[in-house]
Amino acid sequence: MNKWLVRAVSLYVFNVAALLLIGLLMRSVQVGWNALWAAVILTVATLALKPVLLKFFRGTAAKSAESRTKIGEKTVQYALVFIVELIVWVLTVWFSGVNVHGWFWGYVLPPVYLLIAWVIYDQIDDRIEAKTGQVIGSVQSKMTGRRSSGGAPTPADAGSQNATAAGQDELRDGLTTEQRRMLDEL
Repeated sequence: MNKWLVRAVSLYVFNVAALLLIGLLMRSVQVGWNALWAAVILTVATLALKPVLLKFFRGTAAKSAESRTKIGEKTVQYALVFIVELIVWVLTVWFSGVNVHGWFWGYVLPPVYLLIAWVIYDQIDDRIEAKTGQVIGSVQSKMTGRRSSGGAPTPADAGSQNATAAGQDELRDGLTTEQRRMLDEL
C-alpha cells in the first residue's frame, strides 16, 4: 500500500513539474494553475490507463510481428508508445483546464515532451521510493517508540542515543559534554 501511495504522490509531483515546464516552453499550451488538476488526471491515466492501452496495442501489433524486420518492429513499438502518450495527453487536456492552440504544436509535440519527462522520472523513481521508504520507516519507528529491526539495540544505536542525549543537554545549558565535565571537576 505504501509503495503505491509513494509512487502515485511522486509521479503527481513530477507531473505537475512537467506540465508547468511544458506550459513555459510552449506558447501553444497554457497550463498555469490548471497543472494541479491536470497532474491528477495525468497521474491516474499514467498509472491505470496507460498499462491497459499498451497491453492492448502490443497484443494487436504482435499478430503481425513476424512479417516485420527488427527495425520495423522497433518502429512499431515506438509508435505504439507515442499513440498511448497521445491518448493520455488528449484525455488530460479534455478533462482539465489546460488550453491548447494548434494541432501539431498543442497535441502532437507535448506527448513527446511527456515521454522525455517520464524517461527521466523512470531513472529517478527507484531512488525516490527507496529514500521515501527510509523516511517513512524512521518516522514510524519514532512514533511507535520501536526500532524497525525489532531486535535489541545495536552499539551504533546506543552511540546515537548517547549523542542525542548529549545534544539535548547542550541545548539545555549551552555547555558541551567536555565543558560540563570540567565544570564538575572544579
